Amino acid sequence: MSDEYAVYAVRYASRAGRRGQHFLGFDDRSAEPHPTAYYVWLAVSGRRAVVVDAGLDPARPHGLEGLEFHCSPVDGIAALGVDPSDVEHLVLSHLHYDHTGTAAHFPRARRVVQAGEARYWTGPAAARIHRERWLVSDDDLGDVLGTTDRLDLVDGDTTLAPGISVHLVGGHTAGLQLTRVDTAAGPVVLASDAVHFYENIDDDRPFPILHSMPGVYAAFDRAAELGGPGLVVPGHDPEVSARFPAVPGVSAVRIA
Repeated sequence: MSDEYAVYAVRYASRAGRRGQHFLGFDDRSAEPHPTAYYVWLAVSGRRAVVVDAGLDPARPHGLEGLEFHCSPVDGIAALGVDPSDVEHLVLSHLHYDHTGTAAHFPRARRVVQAGEARYWTGPAAARIHRERWLVSDDDLGDVLGTTDRLDLVDGDTTLAPGISVHLVGGHTAGLQLTRVDTAAGPVVLASDAVHFYENIDDDRPFPILHSMPGVYAAFDRAAELGGPGLVVPGHDPEVSARFPAVPGVSAVRIA
């Protein structure tokens, strides 16, 4: 059995948008179209399968106007040949609702969440964080944090298994974590919302929804430090689907 991982991005949904929604600060192109893609990620070897983020559940209300589903995140993973019940770890990069929606569909997976992220959304001030509270789902929090027998609250950088690790960066949220995966092509960093679009990190321009501005810039730097050339994978960029080879018959691309 091999520990060498293949990494896939499953594009389960898309949504129209404008540049002004995706880059902080003045942009004279702010009215131009700038679509958003929604992904979950799979790292699979001969020994194990690890899923990063749980996306949105098409069966649950989401409030995202104009969202077009291509598949459910769970069906996308299954189409790549991995039964959801065989997933060993489900890494939640952070607890925003578009990353947690199908957690309950991975019945044996250990949920990996940064302890600081969990504290932020469940602590004594959580209900008063009006600026960000709309970004989380109480139902999803119950699915993720309520399964205490399968919940791993990690504190900082942590190795989950040989060749796969999580790295605390914050920035977009209080406890956002990157996932680093060793592959034959080099180390892949699944940045999720630490880097929404290639342009965020390439031009050093943060996404407007953030917890800490210094944290966002530190996350850009950490992602670049951990990932191989061309292997820092943004969380919402349609360009990911163009840069990497498509998997026939599946709404997915192979990263490495």
